[in-house]
Amino acid sequence: RKYRPTSLSDVVGQEQVTTVLDNSLKQGKVGHAYLFIGPRGTGKTSVARIFAHAVNDFPYNVEDHYLDIIEIDAASNTGVDNIRELREKAVIAPTKGKYKVYIIDEVHMLTKSASNALLKTLEEPPEHVIFIMATTDAYKVPITISSRTQVHTFKLANPEVMQKHLRQISDQEGIKITDD
Repeated sequence: RKYRPTSLSDVVGQEQVTTVLDNSLKQGKVGHAYLFIGPRGTGKTSVARIFAHAVNDFPYNVEDHYLDIIEIDAASNTGVDNIRELREKAVIAPTKGKYKVYIIDEVHMLTKSASNALLKTLEEPPEHVIFIMATTDAYKVPITISSRTQVHTFKLANPEVMQKHLRQISDQEGIKITDD
């Protein structure tokens, strides 16, 4: 956790995503729904958390909690009742930030009826709500949902980029290792 990124510029190997998100923040053109797709361990949820804090101008610390940033694990909250509850709470204005941001991890795990309930909110979202959904299985996300989002694809980082990053960390920690 010591080296976990806390800003978009700290994220390593995902510039194709972080540059676009950073530019949207600078221009003040933030969408209402994002879909982050890619393999496990590529930073989808980390970038979602960083972006959620950035749109609200909240300082980001890995351990912090804000009422306006709600994380939902769709793998364990798969039902329509979970999404109906989300829809009911989404209309309530944010408490501290400009936006209420819902991060829905493993969104492909939602049941069909839950996906349909989420679709209603995506079609007519409250102005103060942003959805950031993440999935490893993009083909399982209904097209009706993905077509209403900005889709960003995460890829495995280039091995040379990761080696350079690991070298920096090992040097900072005083760990003596060879490049091999």
